Amino acid sequence: MVGPSDPIRPGEAVVLDLRPHWWFFARPALALVVSLVLGVLLLSFGPGGDVEGILNLMVAGLLIASVVWFAARYAVWATTNFVVTTDRLVTRRGVFSRTGIEIPLERINTVFFSQSLLERMIRSGDLVIESAGEMGSSRFTDIRRPLDVQNEIYIQMESNENRKFDRVGQNFGPASESIPDQIAKLDDLRHRGALTDAEFEAKKAELLRRL
Repeated sequence: MVGPSDPIRPGEAVVLDLRPHWWFFARPALALVVSLVLGVLLLSFGPGGDVEGILNLMVAGLLIASVVWFAARYAVWATTNFVVTTDRLVTRRGVFSRTGIEIPLERINTVFFSQSLLERMIRSGDLVIESAGEMGSSRFTDIRRPLDVQNEIYIQMESNENRKFDRVGQNFGPASESIPDQIAKLDDLRHRGALTDAEFEAKKAELLRRL
């Protein structure tokens, strides 16, 4: 979830707050099951003598390693979040040290998802988000229902853009204000980062058509 270092902002709401899909545990869970099966087989059909003692130590070591691996994987799972809000996309990960990415919705260009046949069956997959700025492209793995998440991100992007244009409209003065003055205000909003160049040009063209 969005934590103390990045609290929910005024007017912002959390839309999705996801942890990795259970497939995230597949490999450590498989190792744990295999070590348990080997332990049971060894107890039931062990050869006896010194050889069995050595095998018992090996299986016990494998079992301990599998438990530690599973526990470490769980700790990562419990501290990993993929959050979509009405304003941004936030990911946080890490047990002792923390890493994260925050992408404003207005900077997201494209959202791709990919699934193997097995991932389609278990409703897991990966998301690749292309955004403007230094990040460029970011990949997120083991996402639950990636197609639904992709659709939700696009819905929130559209809603966020509509709210932005509503705010721009509220910033204008009376209807009698001249179109050049309105364009100047738009340009000021663009320089402050409230509008992208494309949004500025679109609104400017709309105003010029009224002349």
